Amino acid sequence: MINVAVSGINAVDNPGPGIGVIKSIKEANKDAKIIGLAYDAMEPGVYMDWLIDRTFIMPYPSEGEEPFINRLLYIKETEGLDVVIPTLDAELPLFIANAEKLKACGISTFLPTKKQFRLRAKDSLSELAETIGLKVPESFTVTSYEELTEAINKLKFPVMIKGVFYKAYKAFTYQEATSYFNKIAAEWGYPIIVQKVVSGEEMNVVGVGDGEGENFGLVGIKKLWITSLGKIWTGVTVKHEKMLMAAERFVKATKWKGAFELECIVSNDDIYLIEVNPRFPAWVYFSTGVGVNLPARLLDAALGKEPPRDSEYPPGKLYIRFTDDFITDMDIFQKIVTRGER
Repeated sequence: MINVAVSGINAVDNPGPGIGVIKSIKEANKDAKIIGLAYDAMEPGVYMDWLIDRTFIMPYPSEGEEPFINRLLYIKETEGLDVVIPTLDAELPLFIANAEKLKACGISTFLPTKKQFRLRAKDSLSELAETIGLKVPESFTVTSYEELTEAINKLKFPVMIKGVFYKAYKAFTYQEATSYFNKIAAEWGYPIIVQKVVSGEEMNVVGVGDGEGENFGLVGIKKLWITSLGKIWTGVTVKHEKMLMAAERFVKATKWKGAFELECIVSNDDIYLIEVNPRFPAWVYFSTGVGVNLPARLLDAALGKEPPRDSEYPPGKLYIRFTDDFITDMDIFQKIVTRGER
């Protein structure tokens, strides 16, 4: 039996990737024991015992390395833990920095390096995009209200206001832009990126890099309907050759190791790189549903096995997210709150 811990089980209106990863692993290996890593007792995954065998509340990454790693070692000691698949941006730096320490304790991961992780910084995208044959929307890096105003005057509304690593908002007025500027600066600091809004079709590629310049599969999609939070609600598989080839060049140029997602805007013959996510997206189960089980392949790679490398999937398959309800016992909530595990 393999014991696999997965984070991001917050299947809410802004869902984490965890549930899709877990469903994918369960389809490939029904005997896998799944351990959910939660940050709040109200995360729906805590109560989804048909998918998750045990759940543990984790300290927030902002509390520092020691309590975070000690919690993982506690889970290893009490429950057994072979592999961890982190799926949330905020926790990835901790896992990356401590990957060797965890490995020495018998906990495997399959993650990008610190240098590769730095590539997701939005102020590095122009250089990366040029390397892989894509464009980026015109943008300015700013650290003051004066620079913010100058950037907006050059780009014209609407504009995107982005943190270097996290958060992105579309602003239609100076008041909105200033509000988002302050919000991101307060949470993540400077600099702030002001970016031109590019119109076109939103297309993404998800994949797993093998760390040596090749990949364990790629799947491309087009977003058909997104939520007010920018999350995909319906989508369709596409085989946009130029975009898939760019994803291959991305893996080859960076020797990317682990899961990734390229977010793009396709406008006529131009492809604009909007963001590189260093983990699986919340829609990752779509890849499994069309025959390319990327989470299971990443798990195999973490265990030292050779996963499949094909990217054969049919274009035109439809993805639909939906909400559901289930009823459970209050004692599960009380247990997770008082003991930090269930």
